[in-house]
Amino acid sequence: MHGFGIHTSLWSLDWTPKAAEFAIPEAAKYKLDFVEICLLDPPAVDGPHTRALLDKHEMVAICSLGLPKDKLPTNNPEGALEFLEAALNKSAECGAKALSGVVYGAIGQRTGQPPTEAEYDATARVVEKTAKMAAALGLELGIEAVNRYENHLLNTAEQTVALIEKVGQPNVFLHLDTYHMNIEEKGQANGILKARGHLKYIHLSESDRGVPGEGTVAWDEVYAALAAIGFTGGLAMESFIELPPQVGSDLSVWRPVAKNRQEILDRGLPFLRNKARQYGLIA
Repeated sequence: MHGFGIHTSLWSLDWTPKAAEFAIPEAAKYKLDFVEICLLDPPAVDGPHTRALLDKHEMVAICSLGLPKDKLPTNNPEGALEFLEAALNKSAECGAKALSGVVYGAIGQRTGQPPTEAEYDATARVVEKTAKMAAALGLELGIEAVNRYENHLLNTAEQTVALIEKVGQPNVFLHLDTYHMNIEEKGQANGILKARGHLKYIHLSESDRGVPGEGTVAWDEVYAALAAIGFTGGLAMESFIELPPQVGSDLSVWRPVAKNRQEILDRGLPFLRNKARQYGLIA
């Protein structure tokens, strides 16, 4: 995945044909290179319909997800693999280049205790098998570090690098997110530098998940570090406006973080693009 893209949650998290017909042309109108599609319910997604829309608008896609809480590598590895296999097949059907996100666990997964080696071992086994299934479909697999309130296993770039190296599959990459990094890393640049060699995708998300450039994320530090490591992967703006109740609860998004999506598209998107151009990350 290369260039500048957007998470389609700005338009809809429920990826119905109607949502696809709205979001993909809108993303194309803003001259974005790719979209990120959330697979909350993989079997419900019309893959050929999505692929046809992407082809029509000359765009590519990446798919993303978090696992159901009853289908985790740590409590139901077979269920996790079954869900991930369905998501990979749907990603390939949509014409996506990769499946990424919290593919190793659930959003809202916490035990109240520090993660154990047994948890990491169980997670690595499922991720390794998932990566092999992805490779057979010509897909890459991304692992996203998220904050401690959303998952207790992988909160930092350093932890995520350790899991990726434990798994040892060449098609597995690291996926960072500036919202989570703003909470967990000792400086945004440090997280990016620790991820070098594995980092292929990053969510550009403000500290309140609202309009980029109007919060506390150290954007110059982010972009300077990406430039320093020669980053050539996908830059994806991620901001939320309307979330289904279950997702809003898992993400702890209880109030509007922007007035409307137009505010994000007309102010946040140009801000992020201009910074990317300033640091030579896009043309």
